[in-house]
Amino acid sequence: MSSSYVGRFAPTPSGYLHFGSLVAAVASYLDARAVGGRWLVRMEDLDPPREVPGAQQAILETLERYGFEWDGAVERQSERFPAYAAVVEQLLRSGLAYACTCSRKQLEGFAGIYPGFCRDAGHAREDAAIRLRVPELEYRFVDRVQGEVRQHLGREVGDFVIQRRDGFYAYQLAVVLDDAWQGITDIVRGADLLDSTPRQLYLQELLGLSQPRYLHVPLIVQPDGHKLGKSYRSPPLPAEQAAAPLTRALRALGQRPPAELAQASASEALAWGVAHWDATRIPRCATLPEERL
Repeated sequence: MSSSYVGRFAPTPSGYLHFGSLVAAVASYLDARAVGGRWLVRMEDLDPPREVPGAQQAILETLERYGFEWDGAVERQSERFPAYAAVVEQLLRSGLAYACTCSRKQLEGFAGIYPGFCRDAGHAREDAAIRLRVPELEYRFVDRVQGEVRQHLGREVGDFVIQRRDGFYAYQLAVVLDDAWQGITDIVRGADLLDSTPRQLYLQELLGLSQPRYLHVPLIVQPDGHKLGKSYRSPPLPAEQAAAPLTRALRALGQRPPAELAQASASEALAWGVAHWDATRIPRCATLPEERL
């Protein structure tokens, strides 16, 4: 790895940053800065009905308070809809995608694996989702922390949605197009997205896009096993004494910060992290209980 590294942090503005968000931000930031790479911030505001008013600004202010410095302008997926639309049209014209009118009720009992009801139905686009046909192939990749990952797209996923019935674009499509557009070389994110990666690899291959390296960090979970997140009302990051949560995030990532770092400034805590970053210390597991940190 070298200074050609381009990483990113891509929060969803459906709420404020919490400790789980911080762990992902710290991992992506340190992994980029430790090799002299660039670090971008992108707002994944694909779903306006779920967006919390003021969350975008609050997220950026929190990142600044916690000492993060990003390169270039903050990009927003909501400004990229024409690019997504062009690719959906391209995939429809080529027969690689099709309209699907299945309701959630119709898909109950299939464990999230699309059974292909609309695959050859020839439905019109009106009031329909758009699904991408997947091959009967096993996709493999080696995650820098989690090791080899395998997934058979046909058996384990099925044809997946790239544009929702309400017209909004699906994460799987948008993230692939935006990572390519921004020249992202390394994706560092939470292990909840490990399962999505083979779909993204398939889309990259289909569209002739370069494939970045992947590093999935463990999710921080609550005592009941749910990940820290906006859906479970996880507390937002404190506005003051940012070095303490930053030091805790470093420990969650397997780093070994000195205890006194928690009393330093946010910029000093991140500078220590950059100087001592060792991705091989990140725990090779999908989840970490918050109470153990």
